Amino acid sequence: MEIRKELGLAETCVVSEEELALINCHTKSPLKAEQVYVFAVRLCDNEVDRDFERFDEQALSTLGDLFIGKTGIFDHQWSASGQTARIYRTELVHESSVRTDAGDAYCYLKAWAYLLRSEKNQELIQEIEAGIKKEVSVGCSVGHSVCSICGAESGTCEHVKSHTYGGKLCYAELRQPTDAYEWSFVAVPAQRGAGVLRKQFGQERGIGHDAMKELQYHAELGRNYLKNLRSEVVRLAMLADDFLDGKMLAGVAEKLDEAQLLELKRGYELRVEQRFPVEPQLKQVRCAAVREEAFCV
Repeated sequence: MEIRKELGLAETCVVSEEELALINCHTKSPLKAEQVYVFAVRLCDNEVDRDFERFDEQALSTLGDLFIGKTGIFDHQWSASGQTARIYRTELVHESSVRTDAGDAYCYLKAWAYLLRSEKNQELIQEIEAGIKKEVSVGCSVGHSVCSICGAESGTCEHVKSHTYGGKLCYAELRQPTDAYEWSFVAVPAQRGAGVLRKQFGQERGIGHDAMKELQYHAELGRNYLKNLRSEVVRLAMLADDFLDGKMLAGVAEKLDEAQLLELKRGYELRVEQRFPVEPQLKQVRCAAVREEAFCV
C-alpha cells in the first residue's frame, strides 16, 4: 500500500564536523562544510490528517530508519533530473503538551537533509530561506491500514473515515511501514501540522501550544455543529413523515456533509410547515352584543 503524506520544512543549521561526517557517509568524495547547505524537515507526524489517516508512533520510528539516505525531489516525479537533496539523519520528536485528535501525545519525524551549494541549487536555497519552498510530502508503503473503530483493515468494514461512532472519530491508522521511496517539495500539504519550523530564542518551534489548542477548540466546535445539524435533520424528517425509521435516518445522516444536510433541513422544514401549519393565537370573531369585531384570546 503506497502512502503519501505532507508536512513542512524546518530551520537551516550550521554544518558541524559531526554533521559533515554523517553527510559524507552518502558521498563518493568527501565534502567540505562550505560546499553543503543543510536544513531540517518535518516529514510526517501522528496527527489525524485531512485524509483522516495517521501514522502511529511505532510507524514513525520505523520510517526514521527507512528515510535515511533517501533523496528529495519535486511533486513525486521520479526523475533523476529532479533530485535536489538527501536525508542523512532523522529523529523522533515528542511534544507531550500537545494532544492529537486521537487523544495521545503529539510526535513527529524530523529529518536533516543536505544539498550542494552550486549555481544550479542557488535559486532553490533562496526559496527555502524565503519560505517559498516549505511544504514536503513523503512517499512510502505500509503493511497495514487499520480502522480506528473496530481494528479491521480499513475499507473492509462498515465504518467510514471522517464519521463518528459513539463519539469516536473514524480514521485509518497506518502501521508497519515496509519501504520509504522519497520525499518531495509540494504545493499543498495534506497533514494539518504542515508549516515552517524556525529557530526562536534558541529553541526549535513548530505550531505553538496556544495555537494548537485554538485549532483543536475550533475543530471540536465544527464536530459539535455537524452533530447537532444531523440530529435536527433527523428530528424534522420524523415530524414530516411518521413512517420513517429514525435509526436508519441517523445512519444516513452520518454519511452526509454540511451542504447536503442543510439542503435536507430546508426541505424537511417546508414539509413540516405544510403538515403542521401555525395557528394564530388571536382569532377574529364577531361579538353580537356590540355588533363590532373584537379579538378574543
